[in-house]
This record gives sequence, structure tokens and C-alpha cells, in this order.
Amino acid sequence: MRIQFIGAARTVTGSMHHLIINGKKYLLDCGLYQGKRKEAFELNKNFNYFSPKEIECLILSHAHIDHCGNIPNLVKQGFKGNIYCTSATRDLIAYMLRDSAHIQEKDVEFVNKKRIRDGKNPFEPLYTTDDVEKALELVQAVDYHTEFKISDDISLQFFDAGHILGSAITYLILKEKLRAGQAGFKTIRLGFSGDLGRPNLPILKDPEYISDIDYWICESTYGGRLHDNIGNLEQNLAEVINKAVERKAKIIVPAFSVGRTQELVYSFHKIFEKGFAKRIPIYVDSPLAVNVTGIFREHPECFDKEITDFMHSYEDPFGFNQLTYVNSIEDSKRLNDLDGPMMIISASGMAEAGRILHHLRNNVENPDNIILMVGYCAENTLGRKIINKEPIVKIFGEEFHLNAEVIVLHSMSGHADENELTDYCRKLNINSIKKVFLVHGDYEQQEIFSQRLNEIGVKDVQIPKRGDTYEI
Repeated sequence: MRIQFIGAARTVTGSMHHLIINGKKYLLDCGLYQGKRKEAFELNKNFNYFSPKEIECLILSHAHIDHCGNIPNLVKQGFKGNIYCTSATRDLIAYMLRDSAHIQEKDVEFVNKKRIRDGKNPFEPLYTTDDVEKALELVQAVDYHTEFKISDDISLQFFDAGHILGSAITYLILKEKLRAGQAGFKTIRLGFSGDLGRPNLPILKDPEYISDIDYWICESTYGGRLHDNIGNLEQNLAEVINKAVERKAKIIVPAFSVGRTQELVYSFHKIFEKGFAKRIPIYVDSPLAVNVTGIFREHPECFDKEITDFMHSYEDPFGFNQLTYVNSIEDSKRLNDLDGPMMIISASGMAEAGRILHHLRNNVENPDNIILMVGYCAENTLGRKIINKEPIVKIFGEEFHLNAEVIVLHSMSGHADENELTDYCRKLNINSIKKVFLVHGDYEQQEIFSQRLNEIGVKDVQIPKRGDTYEI
């Protein structure tokens, strides 16, 4: 059996891992690579390490675009196998992938106006809404904790990763045929973390533990960093609101439509009910976030005890006085004419596409305004440049001065930090693990985490590069 690491290898985007067992090929995740536009498009467009037609099936950890966003392109290029995921992930990607295609089509249309005007050849989107619909026909939901036989060679089980709604830790039992002349099979137990959540986050249950695995593919986004205390979240958010009230400012929040937006809305609901901050108008300006919030309401089985108890007092934890969900483009544009204090929450979380770009363009140069960053942003994305407080940022190819105040809240991260990752791995039954592969992390973070794993008794930790293949 071989594992080839294609995406999220020494980087935090484009998750994709290629399994070859008994001559058959499988994928764990098929995410969009996000970064420099030209480089990202080329990496996403071309499946250089395999032919999509050869892939038997795809196992999807969760619905974030850097894990699922390139599935329609996989289908466009000939993949016809099943896509296995949890039921909540199935419901989420129906909106996520349609939205991704729509954004690509609209952004290409916007950029092509200028290219055609300048006499340049127009761009084409990576995939279209038609490709998405074909992909969705292939999705098959598997419940948590249910052992599901994919083939004679592979059985699958999902456990709750606690990262976003429907996120899963994948547990595979693989039967590899012995070499020629030998009868029988060798059993290999493989675990894949997907993106691992944190204990005590709002809304979702804590990550579940698996045990007795031979090989562990583990995310390492914050392998060398510690998050702020989640217990201070409401106080920190209230301070941002109070600052905006004092300045009569706008707070612009790039936030993922899945998970982060719902966590913010729920947190603001509690803040206002407790009187920690004055109520201000909050606009969730993302049709995707509106639809995704509806999916959250349909999957209370994923909720933790805190929000379940909260729902006994308040019918809807994702709706309250002063909150407005914005659907139409016209209503989105009207937000530009409103005075602060107010907050606009909009996707994407890395500020790479969607309506957030228009809000940033209109507000980034006003020193009274606040840009609130509440999630991880990959290298070379606009979100990372804002976090780094670069004095000049490019939006739609135009340069803008970053005059607005930038506030970064690390306590809202949906990824386990160094200590949380280490604690999780410690409970996996270290003695049974032959090898750990670190993925979904910047290399310097992975080196720190690798050392931590060595300290708790993991003898063999690998940090694969893009394209690296391992025999197991």
C-alpha cells in the first residue's frame, strides 16, 4: 500500500491525499488550493499525480472549500466514483460547491471586463454550476460510528472531529493482499484527522478519540502555536463592539460561511443578552451563510450541551434583534451607504473571493473602521496580508492603503493548537502507531509539532512534501 501526499503538504490549503491499495486508487479530500491567483489556478486545474478517471472513490472529511472545493473539477475530468461523507457534510457541500462555482463565474466575469478592454484573452472558471450538480449526484452519506464497507479492501468509519458541522475523523481498515506466493491479507488501520477541532468551542461537540491505529495522518495548522483562552472570547468580542460604538465605526469581518459565521452570531446573541455591549446592527452578508445557517438548524444532533440548553430559552440561537441576513446584491450594496456603528460579517474567511472583497474595498482606507480577523488565513491570501498589516493591499487588482485598525482574535480558531493536538495524539495509544504524517500546516509549525510528538513517544514522524509517496 502507498500513500501519496498531493495537497496540504507543508502548506495549509488544498487538502488531498492519494491512497493506492491492491492496485486501486482512492482519495482523501479534494480541496481547492488557495494562494497566489495564477499559481492556485494551475495547481487546482491539473491533477498531475493521477487521472481522475482512475479514482475508485473519494472520502471527504468536511465541507470547507480547502477540503472539498475541487471536487467538481475532479468530476469534470472524469471521476465517476462515490463520494463518502457525513450527512451534515452532504447537506453543506450542496451549498458550498454551488456557491464556489457561482463566485468563480462572477469573479471571472468581473475580471474579464477589464481583460477584454485591455485586449487580453478572457479567463475561464475552474468549473461551473453544471459540474457541481454532476458531483452532487455522487455523494453518499455515512453516519458517525457506523462501519461502512467501501469495497472488499476498505471499511470506513467516521468520528466527530469537532471542527465544523459534520466534520469527521476518518478511520479506515485496509486489507492489503500479501506478496505473490503468499495467501491472505495484511490488515492496516489508518486514521486521518481531517481538521481537528478544539474542546469547549461554541455549538459543536468536542473531538472524539479513536484508538489502535497503525498510521496517523494528522493536521498541524497550529502545531507550534497556542490559542488565546476561549473563555475570554465574549469579553474580547464585546470590547471590539464597544470600540466601534465609540467611533461610530464599521466592523468588517471576513468569516467562513460554515462554522465561523454561526459561532460569531451565537456569541453576539449571548453578549447582547448579558449586556456586555450595546446592541448594534449586525449584517450577515452572504447568501451562502444564510443557507448554511439553515443547515445548522437541521442538525441539532451535532450540538453540544451548552447550545442545546440555550435553545430551551431562545428558540433560535442564530437569530436575534438587530441581526439581518442579507441575500440580494442590491441590499448588500446598500450597506455601503449606512453609517456606523455596525458590523458586516461576510465570506470568504481568507478574503479571497465573494462580497467581503467589496466591503473591504469600500472600508479598508478609513482609520476609524475595524477589520476583525477571526480565522486562519493561508500564505499569500488577502486575509494573511491584512493580518500581517501590510500597508498596501490589492483588491480586484487595485491598490488600497490599509488604514483601518486590524484586530486578530486567535481564540476563535476552529483548529486545535499545539497543546490540544499533542493531548489528542497522546490519547491515541501511542504504542500502536508505526508512523505519523503531518499535513495541513506550514513547515515551521510542523517541525515544532514533530518535536512535541517525539517527546510523548512517537518515534517516526514524517513531514511530506507535495508529491511524496510512502510505502506502508
